[in-house]
Amino acid sequence: MNNNFIKKNYLEKIKKIQKYNELYYVKSKPAISDQKYDVLKKEVLDLENKFPFLRNNKSPSVSVGYKPSKNFTKVKHKVPMLSLGNAFDEQDLINFEKKILNFLSLENSNSIEYSAEPKIDGISASLIYVNGSFIRGLSRGDGIEGEDITENLKTINDIPNLIKTKNFPEEIDIRGEVFIENNDFKKINEKFANPRNAASGSLRQKDPNITNKIPLRFIAYTHGHAKGMKIKSQTDFLKNLKSWGFKTNLFSKKICGVKNLMLNHKNLEEKRKEIPFDIDGIVYKINNFDLQKRLGFAANAPRWAIAHKFSANSSISEIKNIEIQIGRTGALTPVAKIKPVNIGGVMVSNATLHNEDEIARKDIRIGDTVTVERAGDVIPHVVSVDLKKRNQNSKKFIFPTNCPSCGKKTVKDYNVITKKEDAVRRCISEGYECKKIAIEKIKHFVSKDAFNIDGLGKKIIQNFWDLRLIKLPQDIFDLNFGAIEKLDGWGKLSASNLKFSIEEKKKISLERFIYSLGIRHIGQENAKIIAKHLKNSANFFRLSKNKDIKNLLNIDGIGEVQINSIKNFFLNKKNLEVLTELNKRLSILSIVPLNKNGLLQNKTFMLTGKLNGISRAEAKSLIEKNSGKIISNVNKKLDYLIIGEKPTVKKVNIAKDLNIKILNQQTWMAMLNKTG
Repeated sequence: MNNNFIKKNYLEKIKKIQKYNELYYVKSKPAISDQKYDVLKKEVLDLENKFPFLRNNKSPSVSVGYKPSKNFTKVKHKVPMLSLGNAFDEQDLINFEKKILNFLSLENSNSIEYSAEPKIDGISASLIYVNGSFIRGLSRGDGIEGEDITENLKTINDIPNLIKTKNFPEEIDIRGEVFIENNDFKKINEKFANPRNAASGSLRQKDPNITNKIPLRFIAYTHGHAKGMKIKSQTDFLKNLKSWGFKTNLFSKKICGVKNLMLNHKNLEEKRKEIPFDIDGIVYKINNFDLQKRLGFAANAPRWAIAHKFSANSSISEIKNIEIQIGRTGALTPVAKIKPVNIGGVMVSNATLHNEDEIARKDIRIGDTVTVERAGDVIPHVVSVDLKKRNQNSKKFIFPTNCPSCGKKTVKDYNVITKKEDAVRRCISEGYECKKIAIEKIKHFVSKDAFNIDGLGKKIIQNFWDLRLIKLPQDIFDLNFGAIEKLDGWGKLSASNLKFSIEEKKKISLERFIYSLGIRHIGQENAKIIAKHLKNSANFFRLSKNKDIKNLLNIDGIGEVQINSIKNFFLNKKNLEVLTELNKRLSILSIVPLNKNGLLQNKTFMLTGKLNGISRAEAKSLIEKNSGKIISNVNKKLDYLIIGEKPTVKKVNIAKDLNIKILNQQTWMAMLNKTG
C-alpha cells in the first residue's frame, strides 16, 4: 500500500470526522452513533501512530469539537475545554494507570486515588463567576473558543446567578453538563430525536424566551480557570459545589484500583435505567489536584482523566408487554415492548425475542428487567434477564399455538437436515385468509426487488389496507384514484403520479413476478432459476397442475424444499384466484435468451451507490444480457466498478489501488449503447 493511498484514506476519515463534528456540535443533528464515531476516531489515531508522516490540524488528536457558530459571539476560554481519551475495557484502564505511574515515577498503584463520576450525555457548558456573580456562559466550541450563550444558560434554574458563600473563589470557571431528564423529554419528543439533541438545540436558540420553555437541567463537575480557590481534591471540590448551590451527580465515588473501577462500572451500567437522565460512561479523574497539575495535558486531552464508555450498543430496560408479529411466510415473531431507552443515540422501544425457543431458553417474561442490545444497524434484541429484579408474581410467557390473526393452528416444520423441529412457529395459512400474512405479502409484492412501484411503500400499503382500498395484490391495479386524491396528504398531482407509477409497472419480467408472490423458500436467485427454466408465464401458471411441478426437480439449484413450497402455494384456492386476476392485468415478459457472445463477454462488473432512473436489479440484468458477469467483491478479477450516488468509499479506494477502471453511470450507459 503506497503512501499516497494511505494519506488519501486518512484525509477522508478526517473529513468525515469534521462533518460529524459540525452536525453534532453546531447543528445538533448527529449523523452516527457515539460508538461508530469512537471507532472512526480510533482508526484515525491508529493511522497516525502507525504512519508518523500523517498529521493534520483537524485531527481528533489535536482538535476538539467544532468551530463556534456565527450566530453567537466567540469568546476564548482561559483554560481550554478539552475532550477526554476513551477506555472501553479493563486493559485500557490498566494502560492508562501505567502511563500515570510512569509519568509520576510511582511504583505502587495503590497510591492512585480516582474520582469516578457518571458521564452525562448532554452539552458541555462553562460558567464564569466573578465575586460570586454569574457574568458569562460559554459552549465548548472548538475547545479554544466557545459561543457566548449566557442569556440561554440564565434560563436554567439549576445555575445560580449569585453565590454569597464565604469560601467561593474570587473568580472561577465552573464547568458541567446541560441536559434534559428523560421524563421531561417525553413531553417534547415530537420536536427532537433524543434528549441530547433537545438540549443542544435549545441552547442555540437566538431567543432566550424559546430556551426558557425547554426543561433544561445543569450538573456541575469540574472547573477551568480559578483564582483564590484552596481546595485540594476533586471529591472535595464536588462537596463544595453542592454547598455553593450547584447540583452534582449522586453516583460519584472515590475509588482505588482498576478492579474496583471495573466493578463500579458494571454496577452503574446495570443501574442506568434507574437514573433519570442519559449517561454513556464513567469519567475517572486523578483525585489529587497537585497530581493533576504535575500530569498536565497532552495535545487535546488531560493526562489525568479518561472516559470509560458503556457498551454503546446495549442498555437496561423493562419489558412492558410481549406481542406476536406475523410475517408473510406465516412466521410468528415475538417482540418485546420495552420502556423506551437510549441505545447508541437511538430511542428504542421494541426488541425482538427471535422465537419461542429463545423465550423459553432465557425464560423471558413480561415485567422483567433485561439487557437490550443494538449492534450496528441490527434490530435490537434482548440479551439476558436480571433474575434478581424479577417480580415474585411473574408468570412464564405462553407462546400461542393458534395464530393470533386468523386462529388457525401454528406448527413447527421438521428439518430433514438437522433431524429437529425448526425454532420458528408458523401459521399454516398459505394464502390471503390470514389478514396479517396478507398485508405482509402485499408489502413484499411492491418491494424494491419485486414490482418496485414508486410512491407505494410499506406505510402507504398499510394505510390503503386500513382504508380497505387494497386487500389483495390485484387491487393495486384497480385503485380508486379519485378517492385517493381526497385523502390527507394527497392531492390530484400525487394521486396522478401514483397512477402513472402503477401503470408503468404493469409490464414485469417473469423472474420478478415469481419473486413478488412471496412463495416461501423462493428468493430472488431461485425465482431467476425457475424463470429461466420455464421461459414464459404460461408455463408458470401451468404449475397449478401438480404433474408439471415435478418437472422442476430437474433444475439445478431447486430441491424438494422449494418444490413443496410451490406445490402448497398452488394448492391454495385464494392464491389461484389472485394469479388469475393478476394475469388479466399484467404483461409478464418471457425470458429473452442471454447473448453469450455479447461485447461485454469475459468482462466483470460491480455496482456501488444509487443509480438514477434504474434499479440495481435492472442494471445487473442489462449487464448479463450483454454477456457481462456480476461479481460481489472488489478484487483483481474485477474489470469495471460502476459508481452511482454516494458510492462506498472503501470499494472505490480499493478499486483505485488495484487499478480497476471506474465508470460513472453516464459512461457505463454509453458503453451499453455502443454494444447495442
